[in-house]
Amino acid sequence: MAEVAEGHTLSSGTEADGSPPEPPSPPSLPSPLPSPAAPEPRASPEPEQPSEAHARQLLLKEWGPQGGSLQLPAGLSWRLIFLHRPLYRNLLRSPNPEGINIYEPAPSTGPTQQPLESLGNFSGWVISTEKLQQHRSWTAKQQCVDLLAEGLWEELLDNKQLDITVMDWYEDSRLDSCVYELHVWLLAADRRAVIAQYHVAPRTPGTGPPGRWVQVSHVFRQYGPGVRFVHFMHKTKNQLEAGGLRRTRVTDSSVSVQLRE
Repeated sequence: MAEVAEGHTLSSGTEADGSPPEPPSPPSLPSPLPSPAAPEPRASPEPEQPSEAHARQLLLKEWGPQGGSLQLPAGLSWRLIFLHRPLYRNLLRSPNPEGINIYEPAPSTGPTQQPLESLGNFSGWVISTEKLQQHRSWTAKQQCVDLLAEGLWEELLDNKQLDITVMDWYEDSRLDSCVYELHVWLLAADRRAVIAQYHVAPRTPGTGPPGRWVQVSHVFRQYGPGVRFVHFMHKTKNQLEAGGLRRTRVTDSSVSVQLRE
């Protein structure tokens, strides 16, 4: 992470900062949409796709020594894996809906009456609101990642026990002592059975200038076989004022999968 100007230090929220009550199961969502099998078409001609052997060579160069022992199941090719690139990339859709840069303080915005969906590209997110006391509310945004649709395969997930990393950045908005929650569930094929989960509600110290970005992250390791979906949900706090809703912003959300070192 690049350095930022003094006074806008990026800090990390951890489990020790505060743990909310664990929801017994993730909220129901529509079935996740599969990712496109290939990158979006560009105006210039697409380069020639690599051969099977060359695709394997390119991927193993990206993945390092840990990928050398990988064996593909029948029906799956290195060329297809090369197109999906399921490892070491963000599997969430629209991870930065409002186009906010974490290397700068959160842009100053007053209360607004505009719906959240009109403020950016929130495709892929399911958005809901939970009303609280004292004119406050939570905005919950969530999506469910289908790991097989993203190009991973069952034997790889079950036998290699890949690291699954979740990361997020939220604004220290000072609207309350806790303005952010993160809830993540690793789910079985039925999208109901919970294999592993992580929940955190960090408290920021309230020192320094407001608007700094706070990082929250967690790595799932050795979670056991059967994981097929990652359900990601974060909640940010709002304050209703005379001119509308003052929001806590969040950006650069990510879910990624890595080979264990």
